[in-house]
Amino acid sequence: MRSLLLLTAFASVFTTLGAAAAAAAPAPRPAPLAPDALTPAQRALPVGPGAKGANVLRARILLDRAHYSSGELGASYDGNVRQAIRGFQKLKQLPVTGVIDSATWARLNADTAPLLVAYTVSARDAAGPYAPVPAGMAAKAKLGALAYANAVEALGEKFHSSPALLKRLNPGKVLGRAGETLAVPNVAAAAPLPKAATILVDQSDGTLTLLDGTGMPFAQFPASTGSAHDPLPFGQWQVRGVARNPVYQYNPKLFWDAKPGELKAKIAAGPNNPVGAAWIELSKPHYGIHGTPEPGNIAKTQSHGCIRLTNWDVLALAKVVVRGAVVLLQE
Repeated sequence: MRSLLLLTAFASVFTTLGAAAAAAAPAPRPAPLAPDALTPAQRALPVGPGAKGANVLRARILLDRAHYSSGELGASYDGNVRQAIRGFQKLKQLPVTGVIDSATWARLNADTAPLLVAYTVSARDAAGPYAPVPAGMAAKAKLGALAYANAVEALGEKFHSSPALLKRLNPGKVLGRAGETLAVPNVAAAAPLPKAATILVDQSDGTLTLLDGTGMPFAQFPASTGSAHDPLPFGQWQVRGVARNPVYQYNPKLFWDAKPGELKAKIAAGPNNPVGAAWIELSKPHYGIHGTPEPGNIAKTQSHGCIRLTNWDVLALAKVVVRGAVVLLQE
């Protein structure tokens, strides 16, 4: 009996030690991402729900360069990727499935530019200026600029990427160090956008689409489009003006969730300003299309009634929209 008790005790100790060792073991690193090194068979795989890895990143970069943005680039399929694929399929008159099949790949593969390129972090990239961004409006109003919090955030927006993606593409590298050479998505290979005659915002899809003078779509961006408290003002409006790097005038009376005692505040310009890198004013008072300091939340969280895009997408839009352009807001 004594031997049996000792054996039971030893087994219990070993089980506990094994569990502790398993808990302390580092999580496995994600597989390296090398979308340019995929084999033809790997490049032909469909991209749909549950897909992850280099081929998904490849699809997202190609869609981004085709001006069918999925927002912040990453290596997994989500709702923004689905809508980008659907928009591209509509453009190319393919079956609209939200899944990249062989016919959709054939159209995307017309773009043969490298998917990743080398980028050397400059002294300016490393230096900033950078500063933490406080949460409250009163605290934000004390800052002279709403700059990026750090170099990784700035580089992420430059290359339409989540900081997590940049880190995964560059294991062991110091992303914000001057002189460091990084692998980054080759988003600069996109062709320039033509002028937009009409902007169509679809709340059901969470998308903003650009149309030419004949009503044909040619670009699409994911968008946050209002909430139950602040619904999108459906109907036809016009662009009244475009402001890049705007100053934000905060008025708590316009926000149902303003904190008691909050006062009006003037928030300095900068990419982490509440309206981001650009403000496109609509003929509907107090409404506009603007950027955001939180690109990872686009089309995944609600807005206060305005149309919110990533900073890079709203800057692209600001270049091609003019005063008087039609803006259609629909359910």
